Amino acid sequence: MGGPFRDTRTSDGPGRGNSHLALPPPTDKGTLQEPQVRAMFDRIAGFYDVMNSVMTAGLHHKWRRRAVDLARIGPGDRVLDVATGTGDLALELAGRVAPGGEVIACDFSEEMLSRAREKASRPPGAPVPLTFEWANAMELPYADGGFATATVGFGARNFSDLDRGLAEMARVVRRGGTVVVLEITTPTRPPLSTFYRLWFDRVVPVIGKVAGDPQAYEYLPNSVKRFPGPEELAARMDACRLDVRYVLTAGGIIALHVGTKR
Repeated sequence: MGGPFRDTRTSDGPGRGNSHLALPPPTDKGTLQEPQVRAMFDRIAGFYDVMNSVMTAGLHHKWRRRAVDLARIGPGDRVLDVATGTGDLALELAGRVAPGGEVIACDFSEEMLSRAREKASRPPGAPVPLTFEWANAMELPYADGGFATATVGFGARNFSDLDRGLAEMARVVRRGGTVVVLEITTPTRPPLSTFYRLWFDRVVPVIGKVAGDPQAYEYLPNSVKRFPGPEELAARMDACRLDVRYVLTAGGIIALHVGTKR
């Protein structure tokens, strides 16, 4: 092991080993209930990183770095990454709070967490204590005000209740701390809006079929379409006692929202 990575597992996390369970069909095209979303992420964990790189031409790493820049954290800070997936954002955070800091990263998919733990254990490892553990974003098991920042990268659109998830992130951040949301959004101006529709409506489902999981990559574009636009998301974060600013990048495809806790 190359660094102080800690493998923290729970014995009662809902959905552990769910990836092979027979699930009911979606309630609507591309719309899944929480147990289905969890099982889907368990199922695609093995090729999630490769597919992310293919679909973004590797730019998702750059966008995560930008999100951490906006978090305004430094050495010694204790930070939380929600819906961490395979841990890329958590590892970026770990590099920014060294020395003396700590990163807690949580997710409701144990298969994703397993990939994150494996990634973090590779040399040189994490430069600060980094813990991956099961948690549901709707009910974070952390004390009020315990973190300098809470981040979520490409995971907020999977919250079963967005307002509740945002409120939970705001709750666990100290006064003056930040909540950072990195998410895909829908561009409104051509020609990028035209390319975007073709890419998400036509190309991404084909990629899903090639990967062997068409349901998952039908869910992806539909989850983006259902997610609030930048102004509405800012308003929802403001309702959580956050002073919000946001920036659009990648031609308007990526939105980065930063809320400072009042």
